[in-house]
Amino acid sequence: MVAILGANSVSGGYEVSNSLRFNNDDSAFLSLTQTAGNRRLLTFSTWLKRSSLGDQNIFNGGNSTSEFTALYFTSADELFLYDYRGAEGMSLKLNRKFRDVSAWYHIVVAFDTTQSTASNRVKFYVNGVQETSFSSSNYPAQNLDLMLNVNSSFTTRIGRYPTSSSLYFDGYMCETAVVEDSQLDPTSFGEFDDNNVWIPKDLSDLTFGDEAFYLKYKQTGTSQNSSGIGADSSGNDNHYAVSNFQAIDVTEDTCTNNFATLNPMIRNRYSNSKEPEDGNCAVRFTDTNGNIGKEFSTFGVNSGKWYWEVKVPVVARAYVGVGYMQEMSAFTNPYYDNNPSKGFAINYNGQLEYDSTSTSYGSSLSNNDIVQIALDMDNHLCWFGINGTWQNSATQSEIENSTASNDATTKMGTQQNLNSGEFVFAFVSDPSSSGKASFDINFGNPTFSISSSNNDGKYGNFEYAVPSGYYALCTKR
Repeated sequence: MVAILGANSVSGGYEVSNSLRFNNDDSAFLSLTQTAGNRRLLTFSTWLKRSSLGDQNIFNGGNSTSEFTALYFTSADELFLYDYRGAEGMSLKLNRKFRDVSAWYHIVVAFDTTQSTASNRVKFYVNGVQETSFSSSNYPAQNLDLMLNVNSSFTTRIGRYPTSSSLYFDGYMCETAVVEDSQLDPTSFGEFDDNNVWIPKDLSDLTFGDEAFYLKYKQTGTSQNSSGIGADSSGNDNHYAVSNFQAIDVTEDTCTNNFATLNPMIRNRYSNSKEPEDGNCAVRFTDTNGNIGKEFSTFGVNSGKWYWEVKVPVVARAYVGVGYMQEMSAFTNPYYDNNPSKGFAINYNGQLEYDSTSTSYGSSLSNNDIVQIALDMDNHLCWFGINGTWQNSATQSEIENSTASNDATTKMGTQQNLNSGEFVFAFVSDPSSSGKASFDINFGNPTFSISSSNNDGKYGNFEYAVPSGYYALCTKR
């Protein structure tokens, strides 16, 4: 999916400050063992944004391969609730796909197995609306005890399948909670705003129950306590243990401020050698067998002033730029071989590449350099910096005042790649068939350590000073 900036934007109401980034390549998950609680009457709620598709666990409880209750995405990207205890106890699969990697979903699963009507024993809600279409609908038997809230011999997990070290969640979660002793509808967790957009509510007034939990992902420690990433804010001290997370995985990308990432759903006509990782904020091109790599952002812009940074751990033949994704993704050759190319970039030699042309612009890149991009779509201008120095003798003041003297479009002698009215997307590329460049893209939600903690005056976290009037590539400004 592709989003224009403004999608999922929320103003007013309850603001969610943090999420947790799950990277399936790191085998990251949360876990908790606890005393026995209500196994028939409880509600699970979380907001999530997927980074990749296919089999991924969301939430489960169990003790082994023989007894578990699990909520997960299938290989066909359907939401599936399954219970097993030597035989199937429940099987409910939604008849819809969850394939938008640019959007946040709110998912509520509410249990009351004491109900006499089978379809009332489990209720699904997505973004405030009850789901009633199922491709599989084996409801639990009346008074079935779920494999949740069992006892200390059973483990509750978030982000990993119960039966083996597999099916790790890949993406972001925020506002993850279980409420015990109540089958709640989604209005306990969210509401529709004046634009009919589903937004979160403050959960601090909820009565959670003794074996419930509420994870805000505000802390950055790795211990299982109130200072840890898995800290419980319900008042129960049901703190989750964390496995394979770092402090940098606590991010500002949330359901009330959605940040751009790289988009694994976009494929250009020549081969990509690697999908994004680390919450779609990094890509490692590793294939040297003739595959050329390019990745685009999930968000495109056609107005406003925007800032982001790209760390280049391995330069190889790295390119960092902007362009019209729809046209560029259709090229059978690297974009700079086309005229017009519909995009431009600064390359590993510090040159501008565009329209089958290259021209000197800045310094050559070295491994671990950070490229800065300031994009002014109101005036169709763009500047590149390296490690805090704006290239082509540009100054911070010039960028803030939209002075068209040392920007990239002036250097190229054309604004054709910014002024068509089309939406412009960030991209990174290694257009060489022998290249193995790698990139960490920071739209304000970095995956790499930031030493100086600059921001745009409101949001994001950057290594270098953001020009005044420019904003992180997110839905808030």
